Amino acid sequence: MEIKKLNIIITLGLIAIIGILIAQLLWTRQAYNLEDKKFNQTVNIALLEVVEKLSGGKTSFTESPVQNISNDYYVVNINNDFHPAMLEYYLKTEFNRLQIKTDYVYALYNCHSDKMIYGKYMSKNQEPPSDKVINFPKHKNLVYYFSIRFPDKTTYLISSLRFWYVLTAALIIILLIYVYSIYTIIQQKKFSELQRDFINNMTHEFKTPLSSILLASEALNKQDIIQGNPKLQTYTSIITKQSYKLNNHVEKILNIARNDASGLSLKPQKIVLLPFIIEIVNTIRQKNENVSIKVDIDSSISIIADEFHFTNIIYNILDNSIKYCDTTPNILISAFKDSKGLYLKFKDNGMGIPSKNIPHIFDKFYRVAANRSDEINGFGLGLFYVKKIVQQHNWKISVENNLDKGITITLFLPF
Repeated sequence: MEIKKLNIIITLGLIAIIGILIAQLLWTRQAYNLEDKKFNQTVNIALLEVVEKLSGGKTSFTESPVQNISNDYYVVNINNDFHPAMLEYYLKTEFNRLQIKTDYVYALYNCHSDKMIYGKYMSKNQEPPSDKVINFPKHKNLVYYFSIRFPDKTTYLISSLRFWYVLTAALIIILLIYVYSIYTIIQQKKFSELQRDFINNMTHEFKTPLSSILLASEALNKQDIIQGNPKLQTYTSIITKQSYKLNNHVEKILNIARNDASGLSLKPQKIVLLPFIIEIVNTIRQKNENVSIKVDIDSSISIIADEFHFTNIIYNILDNSIKYCDTTPNILISAFKDSKGLYLKFKDNGMGIPSKNIPHIFDKFYRVAANRSDEINGFGLGLFYVKKIVQQHNWKISVENNLDKGITITLFLPF
């Protein structure tokens, strides 16, 4: 994905999440205000009922006897004298009826002392807190009245809206995870680009001297003095052979880097399996005279695949079977069908792979630690390339150890 497109996606995603978060905060604030208004209305209704009962149903107020002085403080006017015990009873009754389940404290005005006389702290718990000091200012224009405070009103409202706050907290966490994920993706993309650029530069720098070595060794091989001296001919052939091997490795790394950058471009076509594989086997036999490769494939089997990449798949699998064998390589290539698809198997008599290492053998640059690993040429890219091509074809590949010796690699081509 291009950096410009990635930046647009990141920006749009960030704007969307921030917009949702702002909307959620506004909704939460609106919900709190509505809950606060509902609480005030419920308290007013309860206190009006208390006034009605304390006055014996004889009320003659020109305006509401309940005044909301502040957010949690109410003053209630009564035109006649009343007993504190009756007040407490009616408060409990009405608050329970209207489901006002929070702590409150009330006080009565005493006209003889001209002061507010502390009533009682009514707690939903068994014991009221001893460290709370509640302030009840005196009202100037009233004679028979009481005041009531809700010291934990804010906490009560917040607890009733806990779903909104949990949802807001979840959105904030999602936003933080999103930002962290985007940061990680950007960092990984930078590291991947640095790695790819390094591999491209390194391999291109190798190509020029390698080409010069190959040209010089081929020209040297044609000289009369070299052809007349078997020892010198052996040395020049070693130079040529190892140069070609190194050139193949460089090409493989370049292909991997190129595929990582732009993706694979496949050209599927019909391939008759038996002659196609026999041709590859013959090529490998020319380079490795001691190899024994048997092919057990029906001549009528054909597949749809990219010819170039499918050739590389088979070549890489067979090359690994030969390299990782401490005796004479003996390979069996077989194929069979069932109702699901075609199974193409490559069974060898090599060193095998420890079970714990099998899940990692298709990783880039991974090589199994073995006694002869240092002696075997390679960068751990062959099977990575094979897995990449198999996935691009929508096939499957699996590896298992044989009961006797070696491994069996299975390609599954679904119908």
